[in-house]
Amino acid sequence: MENFIVSARKYRPDSFDTVVAQSSITTTLKNAIKNNQLAHAYLFCGPRGVGKTTCARIFAKTINCSNLSPEVEACNECESCKAFNTSRSFNIHELDAASNNSVDDIRVLIDQVRIPPQVGKYSVYIIDEVHMLSSQAFNAFLKTLEEPPKHAIFILATTEKHKIIPTILSRCQIFDFNRIGISDIAGHLEYVAKNEGVNIEKEALNIIAQKADGAMRDALSIFDQIVSFSGKEITYQDVISNLNVLDYDYYFRLVEHFFKNEVADVLMIFDEILNHGFDGHHFITGLSNHLRNLLVCKDPVTVQLLEVGGEIKERYKVQASVCNSDFLLKALEISNECDMQYK
Repeated sequence: MENFIVSARKYRPDSFDTVVAQSSITTTLKNAIKNNQLAHAYLFCGPRGVGKTTCARIFAKTINCSNLSPEVEACNECESCKAFNTSRSFNIHELDAASNNSVDDIRVLIDQVRIPPQVGKYSVYIIDEVHMLSSQAFNAFLKTLEEPPKHAIFILATTEKHKIIPTILSRCQIFDFNRIGISDIAGHLEYVAKNEGVNIEKEALNIIAQKADGAMRDALSIFDQIVSFSGKEITYQDVISNLNVLDYDYYFRLVEHFFKNEVADVLMIFDEILNHGFDGHHFITGLSNHLRNLLVCKDPVTVQLLEVGGEIKERYKVQASVCNSDFLLKALEISNECDMQYK
């Protein structure tokens, strides 16, 4: 039986061009390599699953490549690239600061930094979750970070920049990674699905992208979960039932009944929602979001702010044209009040 590799690892970018939605950062790094203006320390910060460690690995691989392409990408053919691709490179050292956070761990690292690389020009030290280092470890690291040997480059990665002491921040070039947009995540998932021979509806991709909350790794993990549940044919209904997401249709029907003042129908729909096991508070939050989306759709200029798929967007436009702004504002005010007072 063939070993299964999760999509987050199988489709991990291996070149700057394949990194999703971080073009300003990848362009800056490529230009630094092209113009031979490499700093000795970088700090990559941002939310989980947006490509910090991935970019650090690509950067480490590219600066040691002996045959760079005109687009400043690694060749994947030289000895350094082959060693990196088969996880046997001695030029790239990864340290998890969460479990190696003491002064002794940093002293071992400082001793290791003195040794020059055997193949390639640089030894790259990637320190993940660097905010977990103790204050004593940070202080022990300061001198080496400020004046490392010529062959050493440090790349620090963190999700919590505010926990890093200012003296470390001032010694690094800081790159802030963005949360990945819903359209970018959905586009990448569509590419993965196509490669895996999976047929998936666009609306289903949008739900997965929304659930991932800006993290590509989370989106790919959810995608694997859905494939295990549904196989090679994935529908919108499969996704919302597996992820326990409330269908948009409930909110559209509810607002329609609100507008017509059909209280009995509203209560029946709400009872149906509760019977499906959804939390009442979760429902109120979703209703507030739906009303906000309808307000956004009232103006053609702001429709682009709506992060939903084509068919759902059209339904929003139609319902927004029927409901007046006063009704929507009052409904949003009531739902927000209910959200704050909910017990």
